[in-house]
Amino acid sequence: MDGNIIFVGLMGAGKTTVGRLLAKHLNKSFYDTDQEIERRTGVTVPYIFEVEGEAGFRKRESQMIQELTNLEDVVLATGGGAVLCKENREVIKGAGTVIYLRANVHELWLRTRNDKNRPLLQNNNPRAKLEELFEQRDPLYREVATYIVDTGGQPVSNILHHIEEQINQ
Repeated sequence: MDGNIIFVGLMGAGKTTVGRLLAKHLNKSFYDTDQEIERRTGVTVPYIFEVEGEAGFRKRESQMIQELTNLEDVVLATGGGAVLCKENREVIKGAGTVIYLRANVHELWLRTRNDKNRPLLQNNNPRAKLEELFEQRDPLYREVATYIVDTGGQPVSNILHHIEEQINQ
């Protein structure tokens, strides 16, 4: 599999887990935009949200996407909200094979309900927020996706196998 592989999808869909394993399997470098932002700033994403707000974080995210998509032969996991910016969608779409890891809201809620590093879910009803985010972002993920892979209720090995089948067709 030549070229970049870019993962999009909501938080908890498995972009980092699947991306890291796929990169290892394909002998490619792996990057996660959120992790790169944290590494370079020395602070957590929730802290950036707290200090700079979502708009400040999204600006950093766009810069990181621009930089990382210029690399060659990498696997990249983007943040769940990366597709909100039209420019990001254009960059992502043009930078390689885009895989939308899709899971239903219940599955996403089960995976993220105890995670304090999800700023958008730190409210009284995180499940309702996930439903809202899914409604808003699903069409945007579909817009950029080369392939859509459902991740709900199956082992990561099955997901990897399915991705390889899709890409190799």
